[in-house]
Amino acid sequence: MSETQETQEPKPEPVARTVVHRRGGIEVDSADERFGLAADFVADVAAALRSDDRARARDLVNELHYADMADLLERLDAEDRRLLVEAIREDFNADVLPELAQEVRDEVMDALGFEDFAAALSELESDDAVYVAGKLDAEERALVLARMPQASRMSIEQGLAHGETSAGRLMQRELVAVPNYWTVGETIDYLRSAQNLPERFFAVFVVDPRHRPQGVAELATVLRSRRPVRMRDIIDPEVENIPVDMDREDVAFLFRQRNIAAAPVVDRSGRLVGQITIDDVVDVIDEEASEDILKMAGVRGAEDTNLYRTIMATAQSRLWWLVINLATAFLASSVIGLFEHSIEKLAALAVLMPICASMGGNAGTQTLATVVRSLATRELNPSNVWRVGWREAAVGLINGILFAALTGLIAYAWFHDPLLSLVIGSAMIVNMIAAGIAGMMIPVVLAKMGADPADSAVVFLTTVTDVVGFFSFLGLATWMLL
Repeated sequence: MSETQETQEPKPEPVARTVVHRRGGIEVDSADERFGLAADFVADVAAALRSDDRARARDLVNELHYADMADLLERLDAEDRRLLVEAIREDFNADVLPELAQEVRDEVMDALGFEDFAAALSELESDDAVYVAGKLDAEERALVLARMPQASRMSIEQGLAHGETSAGRLMQRELVAVPNYWTVGETIDYLRSAQNLPERFFAVFVVDPRHRPQGVAELATVLRSRRPVRMRDIIDPEVENIPVDMDREDVAFLFRQRNIAAAPVVDRSGRLVGQITIDDVVDVIDEEASEDILKMAGVRGAEDTNLYRTIMATAQSRLWWLVINLATAFLASSVIGLFEHSIEKLAALAVLMPICASMGGNAGTQTLATVVRSLATRELNPSNVWRVGWREAAVGLINGILFAALTGLIAYAWFHDPLLSLVIGSAMIVNMIAAGIAGMMIPVVLAKMGADPADSAVVFLTTVTDVVGFFSFLGLATWMLL
């Protein structure tokens, strides 16, 4: 070895480790806590509040992201929540408000008072301010708006004038718009010097002299273009204008189909009045998907899953669905009643009949979930509905045959009756096919009638599979065995 060479020590073996990060001034070494608050941290904040050590509480939460602050407020009980709001009143981050559950936000408003709540609302971007104001009761909203600056109040009132699920309610009024004859250099100079630009923006909207959008120029395109180039020459004309009254589900579909980050919103005269950005669309997609899933389970929207609602309010919101299910259960029981004498003669029928109905219900639910999602994403349309219908019937037939064989073998091993095995196998095939067809057609028909398939399809589906399952099994048993 030469003298210029250094002796190299063997490298240590890599050791698996968890990334250490900070949450509210506390180091957390658990990967599971990376996107949430550590339980110890929440307990430390609560202990500081209960000991009236507001300085320590403020130090603990000082570095929290506003989403984590909202999470913390939701985890604390009502009294600790009030104490924390009091402790951070002077430095309260308005961005916390849209992230809170409605009931928790009401408590935060009570703790802040209408004056401070109105001041916080004024700091929000227009779309978030409209969202929060739209969740208030009419009386509370009037009291809050009366304490806001005129410009902020008018912006919120204009937003609330649009339908709750419309693009006008979703849009953000803060945007960057430049004339189509400006050059890239003029636009960049404007972006650097203007004082009233939005905090975050992804695109520049190019408008004509009547303030009608002619296209969108993404910031990346602006920065890569030479200064003398006219803005009208670098716009993407394929970005469609969104009417102010377009449904937000259609907005989300448009963003998903075109892979766009921002789109202009226009009024009925075609003038640019706002923009919708991808972060808002992500929230819409999440809310709509959650709403459909909850409705299929008989839960009335996201507010019904709110952990902060009272027990009575939650129970009342679910009562009507259970009443409907009770009525359909009696309908299925009436089918069983038609074969009461058959069940008395052969007790094995009572043992086996739930199997057929249950399998049909599960198979139908699988089809139903697929079809409801396909309707929501517009993958299912009149041009392919019959093809998909035949496909689901064929799937039901195949699965029906397979489970008919399996169920028949189990029934034979249990009761040693080949005819009984044949009966339950045949009924299984019939109900699985019916489940596939019903799971396909019920949401399609409901959507055609203007009803929400996710809201009511499950009731009809379970009724069909129960009635067909019980009737086919008990009917075949009465005919073949008795």
